[in-house]
Amino acid sequence: QVQLVESGGGSVQPGGSLRLSCAASRQTLDYYGIGWFRQAPGKEREGVSCVSTNDDTIEYADSVKGRFTVSRDSSKNTLALQMNSLKPEDSAVYYCATCRVRDGTWIGNNWGQGTQVIVSW
Repeated sequence: QVQLVESGGGSVQPGGSLRLSCAASRQTLDYYGIGWFRQAPGKEREGVSCVSTNDDTIEYADSVKGRFTVSRDSSKNTLALQMNSLKPEDSAVYYCATCRVRDGTWIGNNWGQGTQVIVSW
């Protein structure tokens, strides 16, 4: 079991950028990956990005490809999500979690408490 804590959320105008961080209480080598999910009010939680533990392969949701970039600092047990060209539909609570993506299905566990992102005028 690992504890994850997110930070970096806030408000930004459309087209702006925001950088989120996730801190893990320990190494996550015994999980398939670590990544980000998000949930907008009244919507189901969806996967955003997942980085595999063994080879750093990265999966992105189609909706964020080309705009979001995830990076992992294994030595410091941190995961960052750089979000550029933000859109109002990106507004959500973003969660860090251990993750696995298989045949288009995203599975998350060990959820953090979440950090809110608001993209509006």
